[in-house]
Amino acid sequence: MTEATQDRPEEQHVFEADVSRLLYMMVHSVYSDKDVFLRELISNAADACEKLRYEAIAAPELNADGAGSRILVSLDEENGRVAIEDNGIGMSRDEMIEALGTIARSGTRAFMERLEAAKAGEGAELIGQFGVGFYSAFMVAERVDVVSRRAGSAEAWLWSSDGKGSYSVRPVDVSEAPARGTRVVLHLMEDAKTYASKWTVERIIREQSGHVAVPIEVSAKPGEAPAQVSDGTALWTKPKSEVSEADYADFYRGVSGQYDEPALTVHFRAEGRHEYSVLAFVPGSQPFDLFDSERKGRMKLYVRRVFITGEAELLPRYLRFVRGVVDTADLPLNISREMIQESPILAAIRKGVTSRILTAMEKLAASDAEAFARLWDHFGSVIKEGLYDDFERREQLLALARFRSTASGEGLRSLADYVKDMKPGQDTIYFMAGGNLEQMKASPQLEGYRARGIEVLLLIDPVDSFWTPHAPAFDGKMLRSVTQGMADLDRIAPAEGSDAASTEASDEVRAFIDFAKETLGAEVADVRVSARLTESAACLVASDEGLDRQMERLLQGAGRLQTAEKPVLEINAGNGLVRSVAGLGDAGFKADAAWLLLDEARILDGDRPADPRQFAERLSRLFERALKANA
Repeated sequence: MTEATQDRPEEQHVFEADVSRLLYMMVHSVYSDKDVFLRELISNAADACEKLRYEAIAAPELNADGAGSRILVSLDEENGRVAIEDNGIGMSRDEMIEALGTIARSGTRAFMERLEAAKAGEGAELIGQFGVGFYSAFMVAERVDVVSRRAGSAEAWLWSSDGKGSYSVRPVDVSEAPARGTRVVLHLMEDAKTYASKWTVERIIREQSGHVAVPIEVSAKPGEAPAQVSDGTALWTKPKSEVSEADYADFYRGVSGQYDEPALTVHFRAEGRHEYSVLAFVPGSQPFDLFDSERKGRMKLYVRRVFITGEAELLPRYLRFVRGVVDTADLPLNISREMIQESPILAAIRKGVTSRILTAMEKLAASDAEAFARLWDHFGSVIKEGLYDDFERREQLLALARFRSTASGEGLRSLADYVKDMKPGQDTIYFMAGGNLEQMKASPQLEGYRARGIEVLLLIDPVDSFWTPHAPAFDGKMLRSVTQGMADLDRIAPAEGSDAASTEASDEVRAFIDFAKETLGAEVADVRVSARLTESAACLVASDEGLDRQMERLLQGAGRLQTAEKPVLEINAGNGLVRSVAGLGDAGFKADAAWLLLDEARILDGDRPADPRQFAERLSRLFERALKANA
């Protein structure tokens, strides 16, 4: 301390009116997690080190000792203190008042108006002002002392405040200050003493500040030698050739909170109009909250290697299982690092990252089918959400999609596989949507397709019923449900040795079909000869204009469809039972038979008879007739 400064008294500065309200907003509105105070102070320290580096280019004497940048976090758990010290540019008295007095200098009312504007997304970019992030310290500290010495200066200053309305500034002996830089000392509140714990501080640093450009050391107690927690090098900034699989796996476990191996690693740097680095992982198993309706993405956003938020929605929701980081220096920010401003830059980054991840999946599918099959088994039902709501990438997602089918056994098939194996004369990709794979395989609606050797995709995820009506043609082939509309099978020859259904019906059978249509008129939209049945007597299908049968069930189950459309009852004209019933003259028995055929079709479709009592009575009358006939 020089003689000039030694004689200067302590200066008292009063914050402007309503500062209590302002600090309340900072603590309760701007930040949702108290842990961010350490991130903010480390970010400020890293900024100070960067500023020294740039200023020293023009004035090398500022860094005369040539010491490398570093940040030291010193803990005193016994006394409830945390100190964050850097060897950056430091502050003079005037700079300290200006920087740490941002709230007072800018005017409380004006600042709060800008804060509210930033929260409303109107673009107030205040996070770069030292004072805003700095004041997050009062979430956990009852008093904050800042000791700083400007690089190249022989004077050191102490700024102190309890954050309740005033602050003081006074000179201190240089022996009490860093040789160069700033030390921020937090006197923790009683309920925040855990922030003086070595375990807590190291966890926060690794999670939120472990990749800033300056090495970070932690001293667990006064007088103890510090240990390095971060080396100041972000893994994603390194060339892929310098990163081992073990490094990737360790980083993945830290960023995802899972303990498996990543199924896919995507590491790249984008250059051009926007520059950003990405290190992303597809987990090797399903996260526990994968199907949570409120689930948000878990990609972490960094700006200049400083953690901003884990909720930036950097990927579409159908890729919400991807874990990792995106680091950019281009993104504009508003008042808080947790509330990033929507911008064209963010949209461009989101588009670029999404495309690269999908491309990486395509490459995995081409190079390692088994690995991709495991990935699809875990996340396919989520990825298919993009077929419904991402029109721009629908074709790419269709090519990625894998399905079970009547020809796949236990394996999975792509649409490209399906098209390659289509039968002569076939120009449609057929599918069936349902909730139970084994029940679908036994469905009577598949009989005509099986007789002709036509592959049918078996879609078992609820989302399948929502995207299939909107799916474009794949390779010029339209997708069509086998449970909807007329079966267009006449153009495809039956497989050798199989019996395909015939739409030719005897006069007696046609008369019975007309009778059944009249009898069941209130329950069905139509009764007709089936081209899709070869063994079963009857089945239900949706009309050409109606909803798919599975879609109806899902909407009714969700309470979004009060009344289902009437189904179409298709009858196998060649079935022996149908021919026998059609030849009888007993109208009452024929009416019972028509109702029983309808209920049989409902049961085969996975539903219950509409009226169980009537179903039981009709079945009893059938047994009685059979017993009398054999008596």
